[in-house]
Amino acid sequence: MAKKTVNVAMIGGSFMGKAHSNGWRQVGMFFDPPVKPVMKVMCDKDPNVLKNAARYGWQEASTDWQEVVNRADIDIIDICTPNFLHPQIAVAAAKAGKAIVCEKPLANTLKEAKDMLAAAQKGRVKHMCGFSYRFAPAVQTIKGMMDRKQLGDIFHFRAAYQQDWIVDPDFPMVWRLKKASTGSGALGDIGAHITDLCHFLVGEVSEVAAAMETFIKQRVVPDSDTGAWGAKGSQKKKRYDTVDVDDAAVFLGRIKGANTLATFEATRFAPGRRNYNAIEIYGSKGAVLWNQEEMDVFHYFDRGDPATLQGFRKVQACDMGHPYVHAWWPPGHIIGYEHLFVHELYEFLCGLNKAKGNFPTFADAVACQKVLDAVERAAKNRKWVKVQ
Repeated sequence: MAKKTVNVAMIGGSFMGKAHSNGWRQVGMFFDPPVKPVMKVMCDKDPNVLKNAARYGWQEASTDWQEVVNRADIDIIDICTPNFLHPQIAVAAAKAGKAIVCEKPLANTLKEAKDMLAAAQKGRVKHMCGFSYRFAPAVQTIKGMMDRKQLGDIFHFRAAYQQDWIVDPDFPMVWRLKKASTGSGALGDIGAHITDLCHFLVGEVSEVAAAMETFIKQRVVPDSDTGAWGAKGSQKKKRYDTVDVDDAAVFLGRIKGANTLATFEATRFAPGRRNYNAIEIYGSKGAVLWNQEEMDVFHYFDRGDPATLQGFRKVQACDMGHPYVHAWWPPGHIIGYEHLFVHELYEFLCGLNKAKGNFPTFADAVACQKVLDAVERAAKNRKWVKVQ
C-alpha cells in the first residue's frame, strides 16, 4: 500500500535552504516516516538562487511566496528566509492551513514570535522551530540521562557558542549585521541555540544579567549585489554602514524552580572557533560535556565510579542504541552537521498526525525568545531582569 504523500514548499534557498533541501531529500531514504514528503516547490526572490532548485531536488521554482503559500496542493511550508520575513510568511501559512517548519530565531521580536504562535494555534496547524542541535545523537543521549536524573541535582549549566567569521574588519555588511533584518546579532543567531539547549536539557531560564558588545561598528557596504538577501558583492567602493546588532553577548541566568546557575556566551569574535557550540552540565552525581565541532562524542564523569577509576570517559555516540544511529552506518561511522536536519524533519513528519511530537514547537521558540528579550533589556539596564 502506497504511503500518503505531503507536498512541501520551501521559502528561501540559500545556506539554510540548502541544508533543509538535503534533509527533505534524504529523510525517506534513511528513515521510514509515516508520510512521504514530496519536494514540490522552492521559492526565493533571487533568480540565481533558484537556479539550484532542480539540483537540490525541487520539482518547481517560484519567486512569489504568497502564491506558493496559498496553493491548494501544498501541505507544508518550510521557512528558511532571513528572520524579518518569518512572521508574515508563517502567519499567512497558518491562515492557509499549512503545517509550518521555521528556522530560528522564530522572529526579530518577542511580540512577533508570540503572534506566530497564536496564528499557528488558531489555525490548528503543526509547527516546528529549527533548533537542529537537539537532534544530535549525543544530545539526545544526554537528554535521556537528564530525564533519568543520572547527573543528580544540577548545579551548573555552561554554554558557549563561538564563531569567528566576522573578526576581519574588512568583512562586508550583510543582513545578519542589521537589526531590521535580523533582530539581534550573535544573541539571536547562535545564542538562541544554546538557550534552547538549556531549556531542553536542564530547564527554562527565569532571570538574567547580561552584557552585549559590538566590536566593529562600521562595515563596508558592497558596491553591488546579486539580488540575494545579504549577498556579498564586490568591494571597489568604500561606503560604510553602521552595525546595529551585537557581535557578542554574555549572560548569567537562573533556572526556574531549581538551584541551578547557567552561564552563556555567544560570540562571532573568537578566532579559531569555526562553530564551537559547547555545553557542560555539572550535577551532584556527575557531569557531561559536549561540543558540536566533535558532535559524535560526549564526555561523562560518574561520581559513582571507584576513586581509582574516576575521570571523564569519552562516549562514542555513533553506536547502535544511540538515537537515530540505526538508520545510518555501522558503529563508529560518524555522521555530521547535515544529518541533524534529516533527524529534525523525520520527527516533524512522524508528529504530523500525533497530539504531541518529538520536536521543538513555536511555543518552545517563544520561550527562547523571552530569554533573548530579557537579555537585551538586562544588558541595557545593567540589572537582573526576570524572563516574562
